[in-house]
Amino acid sequence: MKIALVKEIKIHEYRVALTPDDVEVLVKNSHEIFVEHNAGYETGFSDKEYEKAGALIVFDKQELFDKAEMIIKVKEPLTQEYEFFHEGQILFTYLHIAANKELALFLLNKKISAIAYETITDEKGGLPCLTPMSEIAGRLAAQEGAKYLEKPFGGRGVLLGGVPGVERGNVVIIGAGIVGLNACKMLVGLGANVIVLDISASRLAYYDDLFASKVTTLFSNRTNILKTIKNADLVIGAVLIPGAKAPKLITKDDLKLMKKNSVIVDVAIDQGGCFETSKITYHDNPTYIVNDVVHYCVANMPGAVCLTSTLALSASTLKFTLDIANKGLKKALFDDKHLLNGLNTYNGKLTNKAVAFSLNLQYEKVTF
Repeated sequence: MKIALVKEIKIHEYRVALTPDDVEVLVKNSHEIFVEHNAGYETGFSDKEYEKAGALIVFDKQELFDKAEMIIKVKEPLTQEYEFFHEGQILFTYLHIAANKELALFLLNKKISAIAYETITDEKGGLPCLTPMSEIAGRLAAQEGAKYLEKPFGGRGVLLGGVPGVERGNVVIIGAGIVGLNACKMLVGLGANVIVLDISASRLAYYDDLFASKVTTLFSNRTNILKTIKNADLVIGAVLIPGAKAPKLITKDDLKLMKKNSVIVDVAIDQGGCFETSKITYHDNPTYIVNDVVHYCVANMPGAVCLTSTLALSASTLKFTLDIANKGLKKALFDDKHLLNGLNTYNGKLTNKAVAFSLNLQYEKVTF
């Protein structure tokens, strides 16, 4: 199969979807790999390394897309990239189209077979290609939240771990999935007072077993959310409904209950955000203030630690890339129901039920 590795153009997106080692594996499996000039530069991979692995470096983006049967990316295509695609191509990337109807309609109209890393499943009901980025985003959420609580960055001037004789900072994590778990690990390590809210009793029990008295767990409902954010220095939104748009759990008026110069980090921003006041920001200008609350809503948080993120991402996606390339798309989807769950659009059909519901578009089941 002819596979194109694209250089990311999203603002401050430094990751790349394939490493030179990945390219070497694909080439050994008799596939042609075309790498856009400087695709891996920001991550630390040179064109020479990709060439040594067997790739052909392409300088012209249109030529790159014209050669490709499958496009490999990290982030969803931006509007200015739409013109390069041609009908019937395979796109393998993070899509998050539940919050991006324009992109969904483009993929449908162009009849692109789009497979989203974030909706591929595994035997345990997990999301193997989303998990490593969720782990990184959760840890970064704690890190960034702690930083923006510092006075020079607009925060209250609170040290989350406190010091002897001074109380520790209060953190509320809404969502006890992978993001929430990794944020919690970091925050417990810092010595913060942490409250975790979720709708799953079994997940909360897991936190109780893991962290014991170091963390307070509460059932996530309107009453508990409002009660806990009043005393919070930092609130982390870590809600995920796979494939679907994130629910709005805190309104603009609710922010008035929070402390002045407290911080919220919305890790669900890729799926539309779980705070009413959330809007996408970028690493060069990551925060803004609404009702005296600092908002951090960077949509590609793992991009800040691009080398770690690239290695973690490619390790989880290479298996599926190989399956698609070795077997062809239809056979790969037929053989693997978990990869099939990653299929969001196919031949003009919207094939993910949660995405269709979020966008109010028709869902069409496909079989292979």
